[in-house]
Amino acid sequence: MSSLPNAMTIDVEDYFHVSALAEVISRKDWDKLEYRCERNTERLLELFSQTGVRATFFVLGWVAERSPSLVRAIAAAGHEVACHGLSHELVYRQTPQVFREETARSKHVLEDIIGAPVLGYRAASYSITKASLWAIDILCELGFRYDSSIFPIAHDRYGIPGASRHPGLLRAPSGGTIIEFPLSTAKVLGRVVPVAGGGYFRLLPYWFTKWALGSINRTEKVPFIFYLHPWEIDPEQPRFREASWLSRFRHYTNLDVCEERLRQLLKDFQFTTVREVLQPHLEQAPQLHVVSAVV
Repeated sequence: MSSLPNAMTIDVEDYFHVSALAEVISRKDWDKLEYRCERNTERLLELFSQTGVRATFFVLGWVAERSPSLVRAIAAAGHEVACHGLSHELVYRQTPQVFREETARSKHVLEDIIGAPVLGYRAASYSITKASLWAIDILCELGFRYDSSIFPIAHDRYGIPGASRHPGLLRAPSGGTIIEFPLSTAKVLGRVVPVAGGGYFRLLPYWFTKWALGSINRTEKVPFIFYLHPWEIDPEQPRFREASWLSRFRHYTNLDVCEERLRQLLKDFQFTTVREVLQPHLEQAPQLHVVSAVV
């Protein structure tokens, strides 16, 4: 097991919230679909209890309003509760006003449920891109201490190629600062390769994921951040065959092996919450040198 503590994160949303399936699932139908988020999140809580792992749960506001007892259970088990927005709309498809209103509402709902401040934020589908950097300013205004929304890769839905790959203080367009924990990538033959979890964890062979994440700890000597969704350990979820081939490939591939891979990952690496991994940054934020500026 790696001796360096890394951040384990869960994006608490259901299968019908996923951006890849938005082409065939209307938001107005969400309340009519089978709700499986509670049982899947509870399975993850049980797994973390068995392995002694504490994680950060980025909870979607839609889920928090429907399942406040689930949010309380997450906090009661010693995990960190963070914000995943309200409606799972891609940030760059929202206006700044709507983004501010939705994010503030979700933050307040979560804080009311757990009775404690919510420090962290993660955008739906990592959708803080060059087209939506204004969102960083709003996160600063709303009192978030850290963000984990920037994926330093090129992708059809998200990503800021060339962005910093390591945690550090980020300067927002207006001059404010926030600690950014970008989604983890590895350097492979001079290329930046996504290895942070989710679909990459399911699609890539486990040996490669283990090697790539291990290289971040061993060679770069920094913690990595790993993410997963509750629906990714649920191979029995409803299937939407009307979705495009690419969307179905991304969403359904290897759901049946994901939980076992996760168990192995928890044996091979040390994990804790984002808040704990970033604690030195949170304590020193006013004195930290800005390592990355988004422009």
